[in-house]
Amino acid sequence: MKNVVLSVGSQFPEFKKTAVVSIEKGKEFYDISSEEIRNSGKWMVMFWWPKDFTFVCPTEIAEFNKHNQDFTDRDAILIGASTDSEFVHAAWRRDHEDLRGLHFPMLADTSKSLAEELGILEANEKVAYRATFIVDPQGIVRWVSLYDLNVGRNVKEVLRVLDALQTDELCPCNWQKGEATLTA
Repeated sequence: MKNVVLSVGSQFPEFKKTAVVSIEKGKEFYDISSEEIRNSGKWMVMFWWPKDFTFVCPTEIAEFNKHNQDFTDRDAILIGASTDSEFVHAAWRRDHEDLRGLHFPMLADTSKSLAEELGILEANEKVAYRATFIVDPQGIVRWVSLYDLNVGRNVKEVLRVLDALQTDELCPCNWQKGEATLTA
């Protein structure tokens, strides 16, 4: 299988998937769609992990959750995703102390159709790589980050890039929010 990762400037694929939004009985699941996100007028940050009930993944998910308000403050909808089912997501959230209080949906791409469209399926196991997509309010991919299965990502870097993209200006190396941007 040859991966062709969806890149910067591409339209993010249309999707409608079930997500886990709560561990409260009867309120666990919600269908989320690209149309709903686009209609919100907000940015979207979608991050993928390979498998539930693993070791590196919950460290990343918990760190994204720790910074959920930072994404909200930037008018961004945060969505976590993997190719596991919504039932596995719900069980993992109930089972893992660091995941019980998540403030963002855990999208279930059980058919692997969205991960395949994004080009982020690992060839042998057919699980998603650790991919992160920043998508603007018009549904255009503005940043993609892809990590090997064994390496966790840096959530603060995702926020830094989101900040830079939202300036719509030239931002130099290591630029941080509040610093001067460059003029052409």
